[in-house]
Amino acid sequence: MDSAAPAPVVDLCMPFWGDPDDLKAAVRSILDQTDPHWRLTVIDDCYPVDVKPFFDGIDDPRIVYRRNESNVGITENFRRAVAAATGPLVVVMGSDDLLLPNYVHLMRKTAQANSDVDIFQLGVTVIGSDGEPGGSLADTVKLRLLTPRHATTLRGEDLARSLLVGDWLYWPSLMFRTDTVRRFEFHDDLPIILDLALLLDLALDGRALRYEPTQAFAYRRHSESLSQQSLLDGTRFADERRYYRSIAQITQSLGWKRAARAAKWRIMSRLHGIALLPAILLHGSSAARVSALKLAFAP
Repeated sequence: MDSAAPAPVVDLCMPFWGDPDDLKAAVRSILDQTDPHWRLTVIDDCYPVDVKPFFDGIDDPRIVYRRNESNVGITENFRRAVAAATGPLVVVMGSDDLLLPNYVHLMRKTAQANSDVDIFQLGVTVIGSDGEPGGSLADTVKLRLLTPRHATTLRGEDLARSLLVGDWLYWPSLMFRTDTVRRFEFHDDLPIILDLALLLDLALDGRALRYEPTQAFAYRRHSESLSQQSLLDGTRFADERRYYRSIAQITQSLGWKRAARAAKWRIMSRLHGIALLPAILLHGSSAARVSALKLAFAP
């Protein structure tokens, strides 16, 4: 990077509720960055295991550890993560994910080269609970079928349509312009798909996303994660179907015919429901079975 270029700091704001060992690995991956222009703020949502001694042992002024006075839940802790950023660029990073050593360097370089863009995604690899390459059928579809093959910029309806066909982004890996993302609210009634809802709010406002395919982030897929548990109790399917119906009406009212059609068809959403039906029929609740069937086959 040109030494004369501005050096915006990337705020890595990490809501924490999870495995302390994964958290420590995530922090170490940040310390291993080749580019030093980052800050890390960890916001502990009262996880029962005390992780403060780990942070007390790190002598780096760029790292700040905070603990909420009481458990506030995922949506509010995401809000606090965004609010914690003090620089122009913010990442709401998962406490169990890993940055590859080039992440901060590539994000800063991409942001500087695309001043009219507010959302940034680099290449992602998926790992399992053990840290080894892994992933689900959904990840395979995301990475092989939905993710663009080349660097690209998507804006407005093009971005909305792309995400409504199938959400191929990995929220914890995204970087945002801080001032822009703070103008939008997380949806309290959509805790499982709050990332997709916020991204579509940005698209509806005409904002753009820049995708660069160079791998720089490792997303950890847990079978016991909140999003996975929500599949077996029906929460995610019900929220997802309700949201797609709402966004179809909004995009139709804007005259975004391609985006509205994608929301009504919701092809990947339906296929996801169909793919998970066998497991849900065997292990899910009765509500989950009904929700999965509606997601797959109902209007």
